[in-house]
Amino acid sequence: MKKLIIAPVCLASLLSTVSSVAQAADETPGDTPATFNAALTTEYSYRGISQSRLKAAAQAGADKAFSNGFYIGAWVSTIRWVKDAGGGATAELDVYGGYKGQIDKDAGYDVGLLQYVYPGASTPQFDAVYKNPNTTELYGALTYGPVTGKVSYALTNLFGNYDFAAGKGSKGSAYFDLSAAFDISDGIMLAPHVGYQKVVNIANASYTDYAVSIYKDFNGFVPSLMVTGTNANKSFYVPGVYANSTAFLGKTMLMAAIKYNF
Repeated sequence: MKKLIIAPVCLASLLSTVSSVAQAADETPGDTPATFNAALTTEYSYRGISQSRLKAAAQAGADKAFSNGFYIGAWVSTIRWVKDAGGGATAELDVYGGYKGQIDKDAGYDVGLLQYVYPGASTPQFDAVYKNPNTTELYGALTYGPVTGKVSYALTNLFGNYDFAAGKGSKGSAYFDLSAAFDISDGIMLAPHVGYQKVVNIANASYTDYAVSIYKDFNGFVPSLMVTGTNANKSFYVPGVYANSTAFLGKTMLMAAIKYNF
């Protein structure tokens, strides 16, 4: 049985691709102009598990919202976990689209589809232990005031995880997310989060994660600090054999980031 590595690209090579994705649709009156962002972070943690082997990452994204409630977007980040597992990918590209609507003035909903892509991941070494890491998730969220509950459901194997001995995949895995955002003083935001990753057919893979972040927007520049941790299995969530490391990827971490929205 293989180790589960939860993941969700290179920044310079994919930023132009992201921009073209967001600008692909013609704008009509009432549409929101495409927005872009770029960030540097001391560590890329996703659902509480490090994707960058506890090291810094570069990231960028783009979003386009339409007046009818639909939206599309893309996001990229440098990663290490595929290389650590013997694969060829050094970047993650996420492409998504969905629909947002209002129930009343305090409540809203969001449904959509998200595709995680790992360009060049397949190698003989990687394929001997994992299936294709590209993953498709369907998600739905409800928001009431500052609180959001969200469920993501994997329509494919979750990031390539597969039990070859039993012939069982991780399709049908789900992530349950409860988060909030509170303005505590003069635009300083406090955002607590708790989540549960249920991974089907993979022993010792399910876990709970938590995080608390604080951030403030200074005319597009958004510095942030976040503490995150998990109760994940400490012998399961470790780098692959090619990383020459036994670090626990779900440990309690303090991360800093700077993001620019434009």
